[in-house]
Amino acid sequence: MALKNDLRSMIYQTEKLTQQVRFASAPKPQNDWPTLLGISFPKSGTHLLDQILLGFSNVAPFAKRVHSFYAEYEGESGLKRRPEQALAWLDALRANGGRDVASAHLFARPEAVARVCSPAFVPYFIFRDPRDVVVSHVFYVTDMEARHVHHDYYQSLPDFNTRLTVSILGRPDAGIEFSNIADRFAPYLGWIDHDEVLKIHFEDLIHDRAATLTQIMDHLLTRAPLRATRQLILDSLETSINPKKSPTFRSGKTGEWKKHFTDEHKKIFKDVAGDLLVKLEYEKDGAW
Repeated sequence: MALKNDLRSMIYQTEKLTQQVRFASAPKPQNDWPTLLGISFPKSGTHLLDQILLGFSNVAPFAKRVHSFYAEYEGESGLKRRPEQALAWLDALRANGGRDVASAHLFARPEAVARVCSPAFVPYFIFRDPRDVVVSHVFYVTDMEARHVHHDYYQSLPDFNTRLTVSILGRPDAGIEFSNIADRFAPYLGWIDHDEVLKIHFEDLIHDRAATLTQIMDHLLTRAPLRATRQLILDSLETSINPKKSPTFRSGKTGEWKKHFTDEHKKIFKDVAGDLLVKLEYEKDGAW
């Protein structure tokens, strides 16, 4: 495993050097090239955002593959990582000299925010209607990821409705942390309060992609002016999207929760989520 990791690192650094040579004549930004950081709430378009950010590699000396991925919980064990591990991961990215594209399910702790909202990073935060998130979570845990810590439990449940209830309410007695949907989202909410972080609704990439890609482009251009034309940059971002390579991008549809939520699911969700949907601009009030 160590040999394989060393080989991957060597290949990555070689590719990174090739990109630097390719764009050697490109003027450096004032604070040198940053790291493009895609932050996402789970089941909200993580892979889609990764693909888009990698599209910048066609017009600037950014990496052609994701440098690394960080998650606050270990996928197979469900164990929660220590805050220091997230900070160490961010510090390692800063020490790598920029030009990387990195991806994370990263909590908006003050120490992490201070690092991310700095010249070393150009951060993006993508999220999705939490009602669609819990539906997607059921499909993912039950059918797509047999190694997931909750897979066997979800398989043991009698039907989809029961699984959806668990995805909304969490498993408070499971012995590992899996709280209700509002409490799961709460540690990420801080990202929407910082202008340095571009807020992206997953739904906008489906229904208003051109405008959203323009926002993603302009968010970088304010920090790192590129020689390429705006149209060439946008074309690079658009052509980098490949839903077939995203294991959680099941259908590219939005509002799927309407097909699966019963009246009871709506009541349960409203009870635990409070004003979450209003904060995220999915509803104007609780009358949905």
